[in-house]
Amino acid sequence: MVWQFRPSMALVAALAVAVVISGTQPQVAAQGKQLRDSFNTYYYCGWQPQYTWLEDNGYTINLKLDNWSGSGFQSSNSYTKGFISTSIKLVPGNSAGVVVAYYMSSPRDNTTTDWDEIDFEFLGNVTGQPWILQTNIFTNGTGGREQRIFLWFDPTADYHTYSILWNEHQILWYVDSMPIRVYRNTTITSATYPTYRPMTIYSSIWNGDSWATRGGLDKIDWTQAPFIASYSGFYVDACTWNKPGPAPSCFYDSSSSWWDQADKWTMTDAEKSAYTNITSNYMIYNYCTDYQRYPVQMPDCAVPPWE
Repeated sequence: MVWQFRPSMALVAALAVAVVISGTQPQVAAQGKQLRDSFNTYYYCGWQPQYTWLEDNGYTINLKLDNWSGSGFQSSNSYTKGFISTSIKLVPGNSAGVVVAYYMSSPRDNTTTDWDEIDFEFLGNVTGQPWILQTNIFTNGTGGREQRIFLWFDPTADYHTYSILWNEHQILWYVDSMPIRVYRNTTITSATYPTYRPMTIYSSIWNGDSWATRGGLDKIDWTQAPFIASYSGFYVDACTWNKPGPAPSCFYDSSSSWWDQADKWTMTDAEKSAYTNITSNYMIYNYCTDYQRYPVQMPDCAVPPWE
């Protein structure tokens, strides 16, 4: 069966709410700065640069995957707390087994056991089926907190914006200015909330056909290669900390940082409405309700998305 998007009335309401949100978050808070900088403002190509190329005078970059390699980029700086955003146009057609990742991670190598990470992972699918967006969070090397939603639009037809807001109180994952997930810093979650490790921003396209589509049942069709993901709309407003240098002042006092002001410590009423509609209508997996995998629910599952 070919999947077709038919918006529910709840999502229509959520999209209307998004218009309200987009006018106040985060453009105004960022003092009017446009959410569109050049790629080289923040990033460089760290994995197979020969598989990447810039367009639009450096405002767009393309990443390629074929049966030899994937590719990726990373930020020149590391950050602790802040707001990051980019716009992505995903791989069209049969993208089963293709994974496009956009995430933050503290330094790690083959021996690291205690890294932190905040993820967007886009899981391709067979032609006519929706892309799945998976989010996850790792703290001290422990993840397993996946949530998955169907995207309510065709992410291959045009660019859509994916953002992360991270402060001392909450982490929010946004799609086109609408929050799709929240992880709050509370007495229950303080041990599993990323707080002090600076993270680098990464993005990549790679072969995930061992697990990404129907648990690995649908493999990549290499006759469709190369697979191309395109990025634009780069924006970072965060607390830069490149260790071993001293911790920046914003690490201790974020009074000058819009992303850690009191109005960003919880969702606004408009964001709550959008979040409720999206998670109610488009969430297809939540680790908190996977009782076969977790017979004893993780403690953070008892934390409400807001007070």
